[in-house]
Amino acid sequence: MRVLYLTQWFEPEPNILKGLAFVRALEAAGHQVTVVTGFPNYPTGRLYPGYRMAWMRREMIEGVEVVRLPLYPSHDASSLRRSLNFLSFFLAALAYGLLRRRRYDLAYVYHPPITVGLAAALAGWVRRLPFVLDVQDLWPDTVAATGLAGTERLIGVLGRLCDFVYRRAAAVVAQSEGMREALIARGAPAAKLTTIHNWADLSPVSQHDKQRLTAPRKTAFTLVYGGNLGRAQGLETLIDAAALVQARRSDIEIVLYGDGVEAEALKTRAACVRVVRFAPRVSQRAIIDIFAGADALLISLADDPLFRITIPSKTQFCLAMGRPIVAAVAGEAATILARSGAGVVAPPGDAPALATAIETLADTPRERREAMGRAGQAYYREHLAFERGIDRTLRLLDGTYAQDRPAPRTP
Repeated sequence: MRVLYLTQWFEPEPNILKGLAFVRALEAAGHQVTVVTGFPNYPTGRLYPGYRMAWMRREMIEGVEVVRLPLYPSHDASSLRRSLNFLSFFLAALAYGLLRRRRYDLAYVYHPPITVGLAAALAGWVRRLPFVLDVQDLWPDTVAATGLAGTERLIGVLGRLCDFVYRRAAAVVAQSEGMREALIARGAPAAKLTTIHNWADLSPVSQHDKQRLTAPRKTAFTLVYGGNLGRAQGLETLIDAAALVQARRSDIEIVLYGDGVEAEALKTRAACVRVVRFAPRVSQRAIIDIFAGADALLISLADDPLFRITIPSKTQFCLAMGRPIVAAVAGEAATILARSGAGVVAPPGDAPALATAIETLADTPRERREAMGRAGQAYYREHLAFERGIDRTLRLLDGTYAQDRPAPRTP
């Protein structure tokens, strides 16, 4: 099958949930995949070195064919610039979908933003190309949760766009059961919906890393966060929790690796919190090494009803790393962590509870912490592993393609 994979973000941008490994798995199953994406600018909003904006750029990344389309690069706190970022890629993707010479059998569309799905819906309607919509964020709720100025005026319009795209999609993938139920409640056809949990784009922990995990550690207990420093992560609660920890003890260090729209505000908030240290964004290979050497990993989301039906991708990643976890989450993510036995969970937005969770894990004997990490890794392998998700995805694509193929003509 010839598959068009349409996504606004792709490697070398960080935290790509379904990137090169996902595409290579589809190709290993016999499909021909072309990635159509934007010029890399996430999360800083600045074009990556080595790239110049153009109508189209074709490149090969580790054997994967990638077509890059122009967009307005932005990822800051301006709702106008963020809207231009989404709309510019929508127009480019729509033009590509309508004018392309290459024929495809099926499109796989990664959402957010919903404008990518809208481009696939409109172009697919004209060119008769069915598409599968992969819903990672529930719009317009996620947009409202960002708090960007002016978004309240867009909520109604975005809701109607989402409904249109859901109806046009041949199949819809939800990343959690809670999200699937929410989509059904909004009118998305239940027959089209499939839940496929995300996985960690992570190689197995090497023997070298396993040796590091059992090596003697320094006195300080190190809690590490890696990823986007944005509004949705609710990391201001972590800073406030760290201030409470600092007032009581000096044997805990909290390190945040990453960048994002809230980075400067968080640094200002943490100016007097000595136990918190900020580090720049690093490569995925580097963050794997950093996580492997940490005493515990942090998962955090803001206190918003939307996130009770969302499983942040860090959940799978941290479980796969085999390290104990401190989490400020609720809903389905909290349930997974509780079942895995890997985490100490605090309610999101509750700084005293998060401080207590951090101290509880720091005071847990090291042997017990290592057992928690192993339990989390075992849970990941059994329920959330890459192979399980890919198998469900391939079966969905094959079924969707078979369903949308025209019936053979009778003589």
